[in-house]
Amino acid sequence: MKKIINDPKTVVAESLRGLAAAHADVLRVEDDPAIVVRADAPLAGKVAVISGGGSGHEPLHGGFVGQGMLAAAVPGAVFTSPTPDAVEAAVKATAGDAGALLIVKNYTGDVLNFETAAELAAAEGLDVRSVVIDDDVAVKDSTYTAGRRGVGGTVLLEKIAGAAAERGDALDAVEALARKVIGQVRSIGVALTAPTVPHAGEPSFDLADDEIEFGIGIHGEPGIERTAVMTADELVARMVEAVVTDLPFAEGDKVLLFTNSMGGTPLVELYLAHGIAERLLAERGIVVERRLVGPYITSLEMQGMSLTLLKLDDELTELWDAPVNTPALRWGV
Repeated sequence: MKKIINDPKTVVAESLRGLAAAHADVLRVEDDPAIVVRADAPLAGKVAVISGGGSGHEPLHGGFVGQGMLAAAVPGAVFTSPTPDAVEAAVKATAGDAGALLIVKNYTGDVLNFETAAELAAAEGLDVRSVVIDDDVAVKDSTYTAGRRGVGGTVLLEKIAGAAAERGDALDAVEALARKVIGQVRSIGVALTAPTVPHAGEPSFDLADDEIEFGIGIHGEPGIERTAVMTADELVARMVEAVVTDLPFAEGDKVLLFTNSMGGTPLVELYLAHGIAERLLAERGIVVERRLVGPYITSLEMQGMSLTLLKLDDELTELWDAPVNTPALRWGV
């Protein structure tokens, strides 16, 4: 294992110190428990949108803390859910009278720990709601979940819910918008190589040089099928088919297409794949109105990609376009 680290036990803490140093104008990091919060927190009169999960998926979630997106992010150890006390600390550090919305990816540990934190915060008089995103179309149940996994759609959900909170929407409205996004977003992922968790020191699974894992999760969970390497045209066509037919998306739909690197796939390959996806969607009469391309929800250094489609309407498009100022997403500011 070759990584730019000092000690596997301190990777997350040291990384968070670097995040804070690089983006002190946008966020700050608090210790014991570790949380990432907006520099201007606590928020007055606005809903605090909070998310989190295991580290190793950067820039998710800490890279999305800032104006127009998350009020706070709660990082666990690599691929490990954060503890309830850390989630509760994030709520207390950011939420005011307007309350808080917790965005939870559908992994068993995340769901349980965020639910516990919400109950603890509610016991102290805070209005805290939770939504669980489960946009992965690959498998119904997996190593880490009951039901579908929460994957690439999380990025889009955090942006749209964060924009609604930023414009001053009440908690009921922000929660309703979040549930709307969850109902209209679908994703699929594929792996060419496995990630190596620092404290494990070896790849999470074995893939031969001529194999890919189709339908992989963001922790290296098994997918639908292990198959032979195929051309980009063949691979993207299969991914588009899996996503489009699940909702299903239909001719005339307006969508946001998110083409994501799992960490190790370079942009030259990612843009190639994105171009294929745009063409295939156009052939179906599906209109790509907004786009996001890059490594925004990763799995350490895994080579692979995911495709996410969100069905848009005027309100969702307006919220996507709204100003955002975070380490990983920044426009309109």
